Amino acid sequence: MKKIEHIGIAVKDLDVSCGLYEKLLGIPCYKKEEVVSEGVNTAFFKTGENKIELLGATSESSPIARFLEKKGEGIHHIAFEVDNIELEMKRLKLEGFVLLNEQPKQGADNKLVCFVHPKGTNGVLVELCQEVK
Repeated sequence: MKKIEHIGIAVKDLDVSCGLYEKLLGIPCYKKEEVVSEGVNTAFFKTGENKIELLGATSESSPIARFLEKKGEGIHHIAFEVDNIELEMKRLKLEGFVLLNEQPKQGADNKLVCFVHPKGTNGVLVELCQEVK
């Protein structure tokens, strides 16, 4: 794993939260995107090398809606950049980690993604991200 790619934060109202983070960070959101397969709208902020991804549910059955219902707003996941997501997935499986998807899937911000089950990572949902070239 190369570096922390971003920190994902689940929010109830994406527009309200975008305004809050614009004030907090002193910068505008640089990108908003819907990820239909995950039932989520995203908004990205970048300060230096660091990125924050705000996540808002698009339906009551989406994973983000379930997270918000169970835990409320807050940190949802930490994402790590990898050079080769398929090799990293294979390595993690050999190390005994449980992956939430068997194949990488298209995520937000031009990335292939895979999630690692939080039960094996001390309760932290970990996302692997590989930039699509």
